[in-house]
Amino acid sequence: MTRPLPPVEELRILDMELRHLDARRAQLLARRAQLIAFLRQSSRPASPPVFGPASPVPRQPETTAPRVQNVLLVLGGVLLAVAATAFTLVSWGHLGIAGRSVVLAAVTAAVLGAPVPLLRRGLRSTAETLAGLGLALTVLDAYALHEAALTSVDGTAYAAVATALLAGAWWGYGTALGSLRLPFLAALGAAQLPLLLGAAAVGADPYTVAAALLLTAAFDTVVALRTSVRSLRIAAAVGVYGMGGWGVLMAGVLSWEATCPGALRAAALLACAAAIALYAAWRTPRQGLATGAATAGGLLLVAALGGVPRALLPGAWTVPVHLVCGIGLLLVLRGPFPEHVRRGAVRASAAVQALAAVWALPLVAVALLGPVAWAGRAWSGAPSDLRAAVTVWAPWPADTAARTLVLVGVAAVLAGAARAAAAWRDRAVAGAVVLVWATALVLPAVLRLPYAAGLLVQGLTAVVTLAAAAYARRTPAFLASLLLSLFTAAGLVLLSLASRGATLTVLAALTGILAGAAAHRRLTPVCASASLAGAAMLACAVGSAAEWAPAHTALLVLAVPAAAALLAARVPRAEVPAEATGAAAGLLAIALAVTDAPVLALVLALCGVIAAGTAVRADRRWAGYVAGALFVLAAWVRLGAWGVGTPEAYTLPVTVPALLVGFIRHRRDPAASSWTAYGPGLSVTLLPSLLAAWTDADWPRPLLLGTAALVLTLLGARHRLQAPLLLGGSVLVLDVLHELAPYLVQLAGMFPRWLPPALAGLLLLALGATYEQRIRDARRIREALGRMR
Repeated sequence: MTRPLPPVEELRILDMELRHLDARRAQLLARRAQLIAFLRQSSRPASPPVFGPASPVPRQPETTAPRVQNVLLVLGGVLLAVAATAFTLVSWGHLGIAGRSVVLAAVTAAVLGAPVPLLRRGLRSTAETLAGLGLALTVLDAYALHEAALTSVDGTAYAAVATALLAGAWWGYGTALGSLRLPFLAALGAAQLPLLLGAAAVGADPYTVAAALLLTAAFDTVVALRTSVRSLRIAAAVGVYGMGGWGVLMAGVLSWEATCPGALRAAALLACAAAIALYAAWRTPRQGLATGAATAGGLLLVAALGGVPRALLPGAWTVPVHLVCGIGLLLVLRGPFPEHVRRGAVRASAAVQALAAVWALPLVAVALLGPVAWAGRAWSGAPSDLRAAVTVWAPWPADTAARTLVLVGVAAVLAGAARAAAAWRDRAVAGAVVLVWATALVLPAVLRLPYAAGLLVQGLTAVVTLAAAAYARRTPAFLASLLLSLFTAAGLVLLSLASRGATLTVLAALTGILAGAAAHRRLTPVCASASLAGAAMLACAVGSAAEWAPAHTALLVLAVPAAAALLAARVPRAEVPAEATGAAAGLLAIALAVTDAPVLALVLALCGVIAAGTAVRADRRWAGYVAGALFVLAAWVRLGAWGVGTPEAYTLPVTVPALLVGFIRHRRDPAASSWTAYGPGLSVTLLPSLLAAWTDADWPRPLLLGTAALVLTLLGARHRLQAPLLLGGSVLVLDVLHELAPYLVQLAGMFPRWLPPALAGLLLLALGATYEQRIRDARRIREALGRMR
């Protein structure tokens, strides 16, 4: 290692050192430039501030002239209205009846006539302000008339008549002026009150009040659809939503709480609201608004038609009756209706059907999730019927017959929609499949079929849905049928847990059916995995029925990973699902055998064999690492079962294959590092053995370890490999120090205490004297190690 280097190697080392020097020089030059720039900035005198005349900045107005004008006009109109109100309410008593009438009439006429000349001069905003003031004065006139001459008239009735007259007068005033908007808005606002005030004046019942609200909403609807003024249309729409929403809410509450006579009146109110909404949908030009109005109209019509039968029939049939009305809505609207009206009606019917299906959902949930309780009560005894089987922990819902009919009705509608509408065909078919499956799932429990018959019906349901998935042409229907078949199979397995014979029969039948279905190309991945899972559960059930120990049952479960490996090798479409299921079954077998160490070692070894067989395939070479790990674990568990405490017994089975693999790797790739090839294998044995040797008082282990470390050191030096040289040398030195430690302690006690410092000083002097030579030698050693692989 200390002989002169070849010229080529020495030239390479020189080039490397020069590159290092160039890189360091570039770093120093960059830092020097930074420091020079910093010193220049710090030595530069600060420039004095310049105080000169600032450039004038033009001031922008904070508002516009029209806004100022509008604010002034509004404030002026408000102040005049306040003054007129104060005059009417406070100063009215100082004048006689003639004087009061003359003053109010003169002021009102003057104010209402003022907009005419203003409009001729183009002062529209001022005219709007004065018109608003005049309208306010007419309200004061009406109030003054009642207080002066009509005090005996009921105030509410007078207000109803007055608001109606004022609304008509204001509308006529706006029509006469032509270009003003405020009179029309005021007239529309006043028109919201006459009917409502009139109903309150006569002490009307809630039905009449609701009718007044709906009639007002109808008037607003006509105004909103007929007018071309945007502000008036918006105000009318607010009236429609406000008054109409209030009226519909009252009618709905009355319909829900009413008996037969009242139900007819409430139905008439809801029908009136539906007519208003459908009229708006028919006449509005906006497609989105028209569709929404038609949807609301359809829902109101269904509520109106279903309200009367609901009052006559028991409460269990409320939802079915409304469902029939919702379905009938599709039949009624087959006439010459606009497309957006038809679309809204379809959405309304769909909403009714969806709500009805949600109402039936608890029944399906109990039938699907109820059998989960049998997982904690396995083989405790078969119940009398299927309803008792699904209600172990959940109560049976009420109105089951009506809920079942709802599922059937919605499924029939979806089936018809799949034939009639091509755009909705895929989703309609999928929905129909789901609802038919739900009906078949709940029907045995609803009919209280015997336990065995219920299991048979549910098994047939699983087979039918699986067949539907096999022959479905559309993707949504295929996915729905496939998932539903798996859900049904899972529920059937849970139901069968009540009886030992039922469990074995159901698992065997499902495993066979799913294995047969896996032959279909579209069902291969899912059904292959499901059949393997069923086989694993069947193996566990057989072992439990035979009263085997869980560890012995694990050996039977291992047949599933073996079958999965064979299936994945022969059927590429089922490759990943089968391997995943096989891996899960292998983990299950290991978990079952964990209580028995000898059997666990056997199970791990068999899993390693399966993984090694999988690794034979070219695209599954990585399974070889899994197989190696399983074999090692099996050996360790077996050694632990034998009570072996020697660490080498655990490490050598890992070291030997690891070194063999590293040797093959190093031969194929000479450029590979020795740390990658041999480092893991050597570390697995050397480090645990070194720790054991340091705590071992006997001499055989340190001697054998030292001998092995010496051989590794010599081999590393001979073949110029870093990993064996450094690992072997380090272990050899530590092992020798451990063995010589007692003698070194005794030797240290024989010398005076000043001797170690003196020897250290002499060593430092010697090192200092030959510093340069030692550095050169150390560099050569480092370079020699660097040339090793």
